[in-house]
Amino acid sequence: MNKPVAVIILNWNGAKLLKEFLPSVCSNTNPDIADIIVADNGSTDNSLDILAKEFPMVKTLVLDKNYGFAEGYNRAIKATGYKYTVLLNSDVKTAAGWIEPLFEFCENNPDTAACQPKILSYNEPEKFEYAGAAGGFIDKLGYPFCRGRIFSSVETDNGQYDTEPIDIMWATGAALFVRTDVYLSVGGLDAKFFAHMEEIDLCWRIHSAGYRIKAVTSGTVYHLGGGSLPASNPRKTYLNFRNNLLLLHKNLPQKEGKRLLFIRRLYDTLAFFMYVAKLDFKNAKAIINAHLDFKKMRKEYNTFPQTNLIGTLPGSDCNIIIDYYLKGRKTF
Repeated sequence: MNKPVAVIILNWNGAKLLKEFLPSVCSNTNPDIADIIVADNGSTDNSLDILAKEFPMVKTLVLDKNYGFAEGYNRAIKATGYKYTVLLNSDVKTAAGWIEPLFEFCENNPDTAACQPKILSYNEPEKFEYAGAAGGFIDKLGYPFCRGRIFSSVETDNGQYDTEPIDIMWATGAALFVRTDVYLSVGGLDAKFFAHMEEIDLCWRIHSAGYRIKAVTSGTVYHLGGGSLPASNPRKTYLNFRNNLLLLHKNLPQKEGKRLLFIRRLYDTLAFFMYVAKLDFKNAKAIINAHLDFKKMRKEYNTFPQTNLIGTLPGSDCNIIIDYYLKGRKTF
């Protein structure tokens, strides 16, 4: 009989990361409630040999090719079928007792479909990690931010967010604890996003289905982060701008979506000229390409929700651009 939780680590040619990070996951994950599963996305390195020789306690699921992050997880989660699934990045170190608070909270709160632990930086463990920190939010214009990180300002963890579980808009994909049936019923991760903000899109659909999402900071993990693309990389700029537009387009009613996207184009134009003023023409061009590709990709989405959740989602009562750049608000 299956245990209630599957901790699924998606791997593609990540032998080095498995050797560095998997020992902590094995040591600190309660074997009474969770199985650890590495879903291999068609690796061509020695990942499977390392798993067989050094981590015999870990289950493996071998996919026939590299399906990417989103579709790889979708296939792995469909194939495993546990009550709960943790999407855990391969570059995450876990602390002792990290999973019990997440499991116990969801068991006792059936209206909560997903949650995340506190995410600290692997390289600077006294600081929050950029992607998720102590819980994700979205402002009235659709810009994401976190408790512990607003844009490039990352806070030191002094226990300021060690609170009772709170409502958040999105939980990071670095360590996302989710009810498997809800994940599948809302469609899983959107493979069209490729990378960045796909978990925010998933969480929006979870909210639309009537569930809550929580930050449970009594559990802690340490995320290396930024391993694929550094923050200043034009490819990352492109994906963030394009996917933020797609996020709004597909999750808002058509009328409200068109109005908000018009406002966002004005804000993105300001961002474009900021890069030009810095003579950073590669990132400026990335914004243009993001908007051009968004115009093409938006045609792939032709069904829209009837309800506008902006204004009801946690954090969406503020304008984070004005708060951060004009009012100097650097912390949550």
